[in-house]
Amino acid sequence: MSEQPLLTPYHSDKLILKNRVVLAPMTRARADNEGNVPTDLMVTYYTQRASAGLLISEGAFVSPQAVGYINVPGIYSQAQVAGWKKITDAVHAQGNLFFAQLWHVGRLSHPDMLNGNLPLAPSAINAHDNVYTPSGFLPTVTPAAMTVAQIKQTVADFAQAAQNALAAGFDGVELHAANAYLFHQFFAQCANTRADEYGGSRENRARFLFEVLEAMQTADVDLSKVGVRLNPSLDGLGGITVDAETLPTFDYIVQRLNDYGLAYLHLLEPFTDVSQNALAESHIARRYRPLYQGTLIINNGFDQEKGNTILADGEADLVAFGKPFIANPDLVARFAQHTPLAKPDKETLYTPGPKGYTDYPALAEPVPH
Repeated sequence: MSEQPLLTPYHSDKLILKNRVVLAPMTRARADNEGNVPTDLMVTYYTQRASAGLLISEGAFVSPQAVGYINVPGIYSQAQVAGWKKITDAVHAQGNLFFAQLWHVGRLSHPDMLNGNLPLAPSAINAHDNVYTPSGFLPTVTPAAMTVAQIKQTVADFAQAAQNALAAGFDGVELHAANAYLFHQFFAQCANTRADEYGGSRENRARFLFEVLEAMQTADVDLSKVGVRLNPSLDGLGGITVDAETLPTFDYIVQRLNDYGLAYLHLLEPFTDVSQNALAESHIARRYRPLYQGTLIINNGFDQEKGNTILADGEADLVAFGKPFIANPDLVARFAQHTPLAKPDKETLYTPGPKGYTDYPALAEPVPH
């Protein structure tokens, strides 16, 4: 194709973007300080990648109870808000939109991360996974089933975090409702066996998500500045298993999201091969493009060619790139010049400091020796 769809502008009634390349949210664990405050190093990191039409921040924890990984920034304290403000100012100086991803890991945490308290989850069901703590990888424990009061408090925490994000200068927020974290745990029957209004029917299992959206609206957060991220075919990871209710539940959620006037819906293609699983969907964008009427972002496993193709086919409006952006801060320029991409150093994905974070050269820069 003569013109790359990835490099064309995108205009909707919610978003005006100079290209269709999105910086996907990626945990990089550089907030290695007391209070997990965003740092000046993070200012450099995001500014380097500000050629994307839309940037989505790494997941930011909405409360101390939401924490599940070390050295991840939060967005619940005033110091954190001030730290993020430095980053949003730098990104906006490049003329880009920047959304904050709001995160609560639910049962994918550990008492060592929570001052000895049990993680909170819809039901007291162990994910049988591992989490990275100050002591290294440790197995998950059986979480505490959330009381209704704790659910309501968490709803309020998300609404406050959204207000904090806007105060920090973000253009909007994304709810991380994917990848086996708290929202996903409510959706999934394997993680949610509640017998109250938050369990049982798909409407009840989705209730938490819609209560959060409505609480944001009540808190004067314009839902045209809110995106939602979903991973409908996640299977065998994070304690989540696809069953006969999985796709009908996500179909219900996606169709109902049409009523909320969101900035976008951010979907992930399957993390694993589910082509032989009759209960899963192998082509997420293809399934949900007809069901969702707003802006659709697709993510996971895309390269330049696949990204251009899915846009040309009309199955998505924007493509989010994660791993390619790690070692290629100027990814958009590399796409424009059809330049081969550098590969990230896996050993430094989550280690403190600039190595493997802000030291990847752009095309015009000499490669460091």
